[in-house]
Amino acid sequence: MTQLQFQGEHGRDEFQREAVAAKVISLLTSPVEISPMVIDGDWGTGKTEFCHKLINKFNAEHDNYQVVYVDAFQADHADDPLMTILAEVIKLLPEGEQRQGFIQKALPVARYGLKTLLKAGAGHILRQDADNVAEGLEEHLKDAANKAIDASVEAVLKDHEKAEESLKALQTALADIAADSPIVLFIDELDRCRPDFAVQMLEVIKHTFDVEGVQFVLVTNTTQLKAAINHCYGHGVDARRYLDKFLKFSFGLPPLVPTRGHQLAHASVEHYRNQVALSPVLKDLKLGQDAFLAVVTSFIARKSLSLREVETFVRHLEIYHVLSGNEALAENVVCGYRLIRAVGVLAFCFDPALARSLVLGDADATRLGALLGVEKLPEFDSGFFRPTHEQVLAFMLGQECALNAEAYAPRTADDEQGWSVREHAYFQGDYFPPEDGEHLRILTETISLLGLKG
Repeated sequence: MTQLQFQGEHGRDEFQREAVAAKVISLLTSPVEISPMVIDGDWGTGKTEFCHKLINKFNAEHDNYQVVYVDAFQADHADDPLMTILAEVIKLLPEGEQRQGFIQKALPVARYGLKTLLKAGAGHILRQDADNVAEGLEEHLKDAANKAIDASVEAVLKDHEKAEESLKALQTALADIAADSPIVLFIDELDRCRPDFAVQMLEVIKHTFDVEGVQFVLVTNTTQLKAAINHCYGHGVDARRYLDKFLKFSFGLPPLVPTRGHQLAHASVEHYRNQVALSPVLKDLKLGQDAFLAVVTSFIARKSLSLREVETFVRHLEIYHVLSGNEALAENVVCGYRLIRAVGVLAFCFDPALARSLVLGDADATRLGALLGVEKLPEFDSGFFRPTHEQVLAFMLGQECALNAEAYAPRTADDEQGWSVREHAYFQGDYFPPEDGEHLRILTETISLLGLKG
């Protein structure tokens, strides 16, 4: 598998993020205390790909660092963040005496955490059993349960003293390993983990791995982390302040990127262009230019689509085009048909309730207008007014909906004339442009075909 990189034969930096990666690396290799650092962002904004490219750049430029990637979501089934991190550190050590020595120091710390959980669980079970027995035995069993719990607590306290010694030994061993080759651990997908696992991971990083030469970078969505904290400790806890105890520095990937023309554009818009250009199904259909591009990119920006959502949309364009016999979005298809079909794919992907109502024939025009970003049809002024593609589509489609069609009906005869001229411009070259009532049929046929019904 080709390593992800920013440049080179297989590399690409369509979001202009290599400069961001360079700054991250400069901080991690500086004396500034920035660990744990957070690369923050919503789901589907390209954090994981950026993380892998960053790691490969780091490895290429600093061979004296030991860089580790951990997918926390894959590891959370193991239910032990401490063991997850220790296992990755152990992999850095060659087979032999050093590895075995480190394992011997790590085992008591890991064992203490496991025993604590087991004993707490045993006490809980004893109490629960006592609540469920016949009334005559209740007090006797509760007394026995209390004694068992007291014994467990005493044992835990004794183990705790030993564990403190073991923890210091483990941290010393970690510091020795990182002395010549510092360790940087990237913990990804923490926001997708179970809340308890995510919070435990934070606490393990703070209390066990606060070691000279060991740094952490968390690739996550801090909004989700705050929700995890409140899930574990209740909404009375100030999750932001709680996180502040653990995190030293946080930054988000920029949502805007410079384009080829040196203007700023949404990263997701650039991602759409690139996905279409790379698609074996769509690359020759010119869906990355002119009116089609304008409608799609306007929707992407208006709805703040993530990179992952853009990929979902492009995949559905591919599916629709293939299901249509590679004809529906072909370059030689009249513009108006392609635009209406684009709206159908958008509805199918991002507003399934609207898509369903369209197929059933009871669609609300205002909901369709909301998908297009058009609240109502503006007054047509032939002298100065230049309607958007979305407004013309709302004129075509809104009047044919079962509910609230009047919101998209022209107010005067002049309005009717102006909008009709604009509509006809989208079907130039078509011998049989759609008649009244036909625009919505094209839209519903698109949705039905995507649902494998057409």
